[in-house]
Amino acid sequence: MTDDNVRAAYGARAAEYTTLFGSVKDMHKLDRLCIKRWAEHIEGPVIDAGCGPGHWTDFLHRRGVEVQGVDLVPEFIDRAREHFPGVPYRVASLRDLGVPEGSLHGVLAWYSLIHVHPDDLPAVLSGIARALTRGGHLLIGFFEGAAARPFEHAVAPAYYWSVSQMRHILREAGFEVCSVETRRDPGKRPHAAIAARLHL
Repeated sequence: MTDDNVRAAYGARAAEYTTLFGSVKDMHKLDRLCIKRWAEHIEGPVIDAGCGPGHWTDFLHRRGVEVQGVDLVPEFIDRAREHFPGVPYRVASLRDLGVPEGSLHGVLAWYSLIHVHPDDLPAVLSGIARALTRGGHLLIGFFEGAAARPFEHAVAPAYYWSVSQMRHILREAGFEVCSVETRRDPGKRPHAAIAARLHL
């Protein structure tokens, strides 16, 4: 999927998506715990990359994190600003977060990498690495499955990743994997989350 394809697909369904998934209360309690725990020791600017309707950005902001949400889809940014007016949001791509190199202490990419074509994922993660300071933190959430296998997502085509392959790509981008969580909930696609740290 190109950025233009993703932008158009989500833009057309932004209102519906926000109604269904625009509140942290609707998210799994273990996801809330995972993101909360990840952010507890980060001191410095954080970007919620692919923030969608902005609920996780607000979740971090309420916990004192210096965070801003960025998303490719202007309709999402409009809704995020409306629902969470005290939190900064702006339009940007995962391929270019619009920050100086080495300026971030953390990047949250919670299910925002699933539409990135497998050929492009190493470059996207390397770009995130360049935006982070040494020792900076990354947390990604994704659907676990056969590495790079496509599936029909409700909004736009997406890809599964195996934990082992995602570990490999992260290492190649300069990260050290700190923790891995997996979960299989009845009736839902398998979940995985990886917390990683940019090598010092």
